[in-house]
Amino acid sequence: MALTGRAALLAALGSLPVGLLEPSWTGLLAVNGTLGLACAVDYALAAPVRTLRLARSGDTTVRLGETADVHLTLANPGTRRLRARVRDAWPPSSWTPGTETAASRHEVTVPAGERRRLTTRLRPTRRGDRRAARVTIRSYGPLGLLARQGSHTVPWTVRVLPPFTSRKHLPSRLARLRELDGRTSVLTRGEGTEFDSLRDYVPGDDTRSIDWRATARQRKVAVRTWRPERDRHILICLDTGRTSAGRVGDAPRLDSALDAALLLAALATRAGDRVDLLAHDRRTRALVQGRAAADVLPSFVNAMAGLEPQLIETDSRALVSTILRSAPRRSLVVLLTSLDAAPVEEGLLPLLPRLTQRHTVILASVADPHIASMAASRGTADAVYEAAAATQTQSQRRRTADQLIRHGVHVVDATPEALPPALADTYLTLKATGRL
Repeated sequence: MALTGRAALLAALGSLPVGLLEPSWTGLLAVNGTLGLACAVDYALAAPVRTLRLARSGDTTVRLGETADVHLTLANPGTRRLRARVRDAWPPSSWTPGTETAASRHEVTVPAGERRRLTTRLRPTRRGDRRAARVTIRSYGPLGLLARQGSHTVPWTVRVLPPFTSRKHLPSRLARLRELDGRTSVLTRGEGTEFDSLRDYVPGDDTRSIDWRATARQRKVAVRTWRPERDRHILICLDTGRTSAGRVGDAPRLDSALDAALLLAALATRAGDRVDLLAHDRRTRALVQGRAAADVLPSFVNAMAGLEPQLIETDSRALVSTILRSAPRRSLVVLLTSLDAAPVEEGLLPLLPRLTQRHTVILASVADPHIASMAASRGTADAVYEAAAATQTQSQRRRTADQLIRHGVHVVDATPEALPPALADTYLTLKATGRL
């Protein structure tokens, strides 16, 4: 039976004359010479790395929290068999901590003139673009004593999109929207409703909805039904300044705001309204306008993927000016920002009349659920101090919200999980009462 690799080398050393294996200069030189010769032969038989051909394929987008498979095709155009270890390097945030080594390293054997496909499975932990780094290949000879090593640059980008976890609330809000959309009669007329149809009067209907002319023509009592107007303009504004970087749980406030914005965009698009997106701090970070209904959600998700909180103070004056330019006619402006007293009272409040005299304004803010738990804590001196601090924080937020309400702003202040449905409910309430 033929021996290969290290076994063959050991067998060759064992066949040397006994005198050469004794501890003497002659024996050492002979053994070292044999090892050197074996290493040289092994290195010479290792497939060269530089001539390898590499290409990529696979996923280009993935939602945060899900997995993406990126394939690396390795072709060996040479005449020697490739025995290699391959490291497909990506940024650290491409995997959950502790899984990078197993996911990015591969062992492969490629006969001469053939190719093999390796799959690297990514599970990103942050939004944004993840770009492939170098592919490092270590090519071994048949004995595994020496190796050739080199790197190739094989570009590939995987865009990590927001997870849109709030989409689970969409069916229930769409059911309510269908009730407002003429399938169930709307008997209250406001400035945001339009005539839908006539139907027969049934006991319990509001007598003010009776159409007397139609009743005279049909010789039976007919009532008018109204439905919320379509084609309203909604501008969703994301504050990407320093307050959006504050972490609530395991994620920054901006991520919760993105989730709420996506649910509102999906709902408003189904309602027939036009939805635009603006992300701003001291300058505009993203602007999505004039998209068709089918393109709104994909465009929003793609624009949101690269948004990151900026550790700078938001320029409220520039933000309001950009809003007014982006929404020249009456619109619903949804501002996703902080309810902290300082930035609101010093930056936003003096500018609110410019917005509210032209637009309906909703301010939605992410509340920290840990504050509520601190406010309820008792039992120790530290817990009492924490409760006092939390209660003071809650009072400041309520006072700021009251100031906004007095200026005509609708305020939604909720925890990350509750904010998307609460914002959607506020939109539906405004639509049902004809105030859009």
